[in-house]
Amino acid sequence: MSDPQDPRVAVYLDFDNIVISWYDRVHGRNAYGKDRQRITENPNDPDVIERLRGAMIEVGAIIDYAASFGTLVLTRAYADWSSHVNAEYRSQLVARAVDLVQLFPAAAYAKNGADIRLAVDAVEDMFRLPDLTHVVIVAGDSDYVPLAQRCKRLGRYVIGVGVAGSTAKSLAAACDEFESYDSLPGVVRPVPKQAAPPAEPVTPQVTEPVASRKTADAEPAAPRATPDAAPEAPATKPKAASKGRTKKATKPAEPAAPAEETEPTPTTEQEEATLLLERALRLGHDKAGADEWLHSSAVKTHMRRMDPSFSEKALGYRSFSDFLKSRDDITELEETGHERVVRLREGA
Repeated sequence: MSDPQDPRVAVYLDFDNIVISWYDRVHGRNAYGKDRQRITENPNDPDVIERLRGAMIEVGAIIDYAASFGTLVLTRAYADWSSHVNAEYRSQLVARAVDLVQLFPAAAYAKNGADIRLAVDAVEDMFRLPDLTHVVIVAGDSDYVPLAQRCKRLGRYVIGVGVAGSTAKSLAAACDEFESYDSLPGVVRPVPKQAAPPAEPVTPQVTEPVASRKTADAEPAAPRATPDAAPEAPATKPKAASKGRTKKATKPAEPAAPAEETEPTPTTEQEEATLLLERALRLGHDKAGADEWLHSSAVKTHMRRMDPSFSEKALGYRSFSDFLKSRDDITELEETGHERVVRLREGA
C-alpha cells in the first residue's frame, strides 16, 4: 500500500498540440500548417520523413519531469492515433505506460476536441481519485486556463508544460508552476538558423559586373583573331561552369546528418543507468538549486520513479553509494556518518 504522504501525480497530454508546436519551433512559424497536406498525402516522402524526425518529441523527458513531483497515478495522451504523425509515437508511449485516448476529427483538418475531452476526464478523475495531489497539463492552448483554475480550486498543485513561443501567457499564469518543454533534461534544443543567405547575394553583385566587363572587352578582340573559334570557347565555358555548380549544390545536400541523432542513444544498461542518474540530478538541482547537495536516497527514489526497473544490484553494485562512486566523472559524493549527499559535478 502506498504512503498517504507520497505525492500522487496525474498527467494529461494534448499530444497534437505539443507535436505541432514543436514542429513549428524547429522548422519555423506555421511550418506544420504549410506541410500538413504534404505529410497527409505523402507520408513516405524522404523529405517529409526527415522533417518529422527533426521535430520528434522526447516523450521520456516529459514523463521523467512529471515523475519528479511524485508517483504517477495515471498518464493519458489525447490524439488521433490513426494519423501518421502521431502513430510514430505509439511504441514510445506504450513503453512508458501511457494510456492512448483515440480522438477522431469530425471533418478534414477539423479540431479533434482534445481540450474538451481532456478537461472532462481531468475533473472526473479529481472527484474519483481524491488522493491526487498534482496535475500536469502538457499543452499550450489558452483553452486550458479554466481547467487549471478549477484544479487549483479543488486543492491540486497544477504544473504546466508547453513549447516556448507557442504557449499562451494566460495558461502559464493559471498554473502553480510552468516549465518550458525546451528546457527539460534530455530535450535537444533546435539550432537557430544562421543568416548565411544574405552574404550570397552580395558576392554576385560584385563579381557579375567585373565578369561582364572582361567578356565585353574580350568579345571585340576575339572576332579579329579567329572569328570561328571565338564563339566556340565561350559556349563551352558556361556549360562546364554550370556542371560544376550543380555538383557543388548536390554534394552538401547528401550528408543529411540524421545519423548523428542516433549515435547518443544508449547501447548498454550501464549507459542507460548513467543517463538516468544525470537526468535525476538535473531535475533535482532545478528544484533545490544548481549548487545544492541532494540526498542520495531522494535521488534513487526519483530514478525509480522515472524507471521502475532500475536496480543498482542488477548492474553489479552492492549499494547505491557504490553506483554513485562508479560515476564520479559526473557526480560528487560526500558521506558524513549515515548521511550521504550527492550533486552533479561542474561541467558534466
